[in-house]
Amino acid sequence: MQEEFLHYLWVNKKLPFTQLKTHLNEKLEINYFGQYLQNAGPDIFNAQISINQQKWAGNIEIHIKSSDWYLHNHEKDTNYDNVILHVVWENDTPIFRKDNSEIPTLELKKYVPLSEINKYKSLITSKSWINCENQIGNIDNFIWENWLESLFLNRLERKSEIIDNRLVETNTNWEAVFFEMLSKNFGLNTNGDCFLQLAQSIPFSVIRKESFDVENLEALFFGKLNLLNEPTEDEYHIKLASRWSYLKIKYNLESEFGLHPQFFKLRPDNFPTIRLSQFSNLIANNQNLFSKLIQANSYAQIKQLLKSETSEYWKSHYNFSKISKTKSKGLTTPFIDLILINTVIPIKFCYAKHQGKLNIEELISLLESIPSEKNAILEKFSAYNVKSVNAFQSQSLLELKNEYCNKNKCLNCAVGLQLLKN
Repeated sequence: MQEEFLHYLWVNKKLPFTQLKTHLNEKLEINYFGQYLQNAGPDIFNAQISINQQKWAGNIEIHIKSSDWYLHNHEKDTNYDNVILHVVWENDTPIFRKDNSEIPTLELKKYVPLSEINKYKSLITSKSWINCENQIGNIDNFIWENWLESLFLNRLERKSEIIDNRLVETNTNWEAVFFEMLSKNFGLNTNGDCFLQLAQSIPFSVIRKESFDVENLEALFFGKLNLLNEPTEDEYHIKLASRWSYLKIKYNLESEFGLHPQFFKLRPDNFPTIRLSQFSNLIANNQNLFSKLIQANSYAQIKQLLKSETSEYWKSHYNFSKISKTKSKGLTTPFIDLILINTVIPIKFCYAKHQGKLNIEELISLLESIPSEKNAILEKFSAYNVKSVNAFQSQSLLELKNEYCNKNKCLNCAVGLQLLKN
């Protein structure tokens, strides 16, 4: 038995509420079920009950065992002074207030229908991948579509937390925060944290001043990441190292940097050298990129703004001093899509929210114009007849798997609740 199941029973009124009695055999009526709070303090706020026709108004706490009251030290917490009913699965000990009056207790195991318990156990019993894998493909379309939108909003809110935190730390410098988020996502999963710390280690005022010269940007990025330290006869390496030495003195920059970019197990086109050059060219060739992306509303517009190539040197190199076959190394459409999904959409969301002009439908429409991502999670959903054809659907499904299925939060999920109701 889990406490969240008892919350589900209470919130969804799954009990024979006309036949209830407290542990002292007093007649109990629920006049108002209260508000379900999922934060500190009692579980149910501002409920109204009657015990032997005496009306009470206050809060309700829910536990598996009544002794959990003392296990959680509620007797010492003033937030629980106004509890009028203790709802438990098993009443194993009496509970008293500070004035030594006993708190009425409702023992649920006497009242919960066996059918509800069986449905719950069936749902949470682990399957090969997710608990509802045999039913999820048959959920009512209206419920499913609304749930996808909620999942998408949850995901956006989580992604926006780092943006909001950085806005506070940068005194609401949107361009600086956008630069940091863009840098992070150019590093993908392997080098994302490294690239983020790189962006945060260089004052944005320096980036702004040097943003017209791509070689100075490359010198800053390569130098900061200790990629210019090795002695070499490579002319481009020598040029960037010279510029880095000058810029380091000019702006009084720290030369040491704790993290080093990873090359291991990366495809050559994802090497940090290539990504940093593409990033440098994107910044240098698109002044006021943040403002342009905020104003752009179509996939085609944004995709055009995010196009970028490496510098000429990197068309024939993946590492310094090692010549490779010459080829153009521009950002691919799938990579641009990832930048749009993970950087542009969250920034647009945060900016619109701060401006009081949030239009979720516009963001959803933009994501619906982007093809679905491709990964193992989405392929597995597809095997259970849950298809993802655009980025709105794929982002929502990733949120569902990572934040609900993996955490066994079936009773907080619209799919799980629908299956229990059925």
